[in-house]
Parts: sequence; structure tokens; C-alpha cells
Amino acid sequence: MSTPIALTIAGSDSSGGAGIQADLKTFAASGVYGASVITALMAQNTNGVTGVHPVPAAFVTAQIDAVFDDLAVGAVKIGMVAQRDVIAAIVEGLVRWAPKHVVLDPVMVATSGDRLLVPDAIAALRETLIPLADIITPNLPEAAALLDEAIATTEAAIESQGRRLLALGCEAVLIKGGHGHGADSTDYLVMPAGVVALPARRIATPNTHGTGCTLSSAIAAELAKGSGLEAAVRTAKAYVTAAIAAADRFSVGHGHGPVHHFHGFY
Repeated sequence: MSTPIALTIAGSDSSGGAGIQADLKTFAASGVYGASVITALMAQNTNGVTGVHPVPAAFVTAQIDAVFDDLAVGAVKIGMVAQRDVIAAIVEGLVRWAPKHVVLDPVMVATSGDRLLVPDAIAALRETLIPLADIITPNLPEAAALLDEAIATTEAAIESQGRRLLALGCEAVLIKGGHGHGADSTDYLVMPAGVVALPARRIATPNTHGTGCTLSSAIAAELAKGSGLEAAVRTAKAYVTAAIAAADRFSVGHGHGPVHHFHGFY
């Protein structure tokens, strides 16, 4: 019996709530073996980001090749990629190794509001990385930034932006509704065949650090285990919703605390 393996390519969060650390926790909670390629070191806590140290592109390439040369990776999750040359290294690695599934979380702004993606990297993300993805998972501000438009405020506008993002070359778009308003937080899964609305009750908690990282890595974990795309998204959404609901069991930091990745275990 083969072991399902997922790879995260992302930044390291020194406080452990987002980035590589959140991804590996999510993989483990989902019953998937996790490997990692670090793109940047973040001096970060629940209050925000105080420093970013990019990993040289050549070493990102070395990490990618080391993992794929030995491990049977079933799915790749890509998170924070702040530099244009790092994006190029990742694109070349994906083309070289051709993983079966790629989940791209276009991280531009941290939960704290800190901007994580330099402007000249946005075009590279849009033009070279998105076309290689099975699914991209922007929140409402990120979807707007990718299209250089205002943030969508209606269901029709969200679906329209989703279709235009789909036209960039990915197979599906999941626009997350966490930045919206109202009693429900509804995500919209946009595919060539149609749009699926995925509502969940909005949970009142300040502890939402790492939610985007967790959702995208949960999708990758389910794909690595063999789930279809829509099923993977539904399972991941349920997992993240439960992790947010359990977040207040923790008392971590003084800002936006982490979600509870292992809510099913303790």
C-alpha cells in the first residue's frame, strides 16, 4: 500500500500558525505524509510580519529536485512565492517533474494585513504559475488584485471574477468568502462546467491565522489521497470550518491566533 504524499512550497512562519508549518500540520491531520520546499523565512507572529528573508531561487530548485527525485508526490500545494525568480524556479520544477495535482494559493496579504507579494511578481504569478494549477484559491481581495479590479461584493461579481481567473489557464478557481459579510461565509468553486456555492456559518473569532494556507493544503491532501476535485474542496472546507470553530480552545499570542489543526485529536 503506497503512502499518500503531499508537498508544500511556501514560506516559513516562525510563529507556527501559517505557511509551511500550517501546511505540514494539515497534511498530518489529514493522514498524508508532508514534504516541504521553503521559499522564504518569515519573522512573523500573531500580530504581523516583521521581516522576510527570501530563499535564493537556485536553492528552491535544489529542494524541489531533492524531493521529487526520491518521493512519490501525489499533490503539490504552493503558497507564498514573493520573488519573480523564485516563481520561475517553481514553474521550471513543475514542468520538469509534472506532478499530478497542483493547488495554488496566491498569497498576497497576510491575515494581519501585511503585504507579502512584491508587485512585479504578480504578473509572473498570473502568466506562468496559474496556468499550471488544477485549482487556485484566492480570497476576495486576492481575486481582485489578480485581475486589477475592485473587490467583488455580490455573488454575480464573484462568479464573474472567478470565470475570468479560470480563463488564465487553471482548471478551477475557489474564491473564498471569509472577507465577506453576513451570517454565512460562502466560497465559490468555479469550474468550466459551472459554479458551486459552498456556504458555512461565519464563526466569530479573532483566531483565523493561517486559514488560507490550511484550506489549500487540505485540498492538496485530499487530492494526494485520490479524491476528485470537488470532493477534495468540500472535505477541505469542512475541515477548515471545524478548525476555526475549535480555535478558541487555544490561547496563543496576542493578535490573530492560529486555527486548531488537530481539533479531531485533542
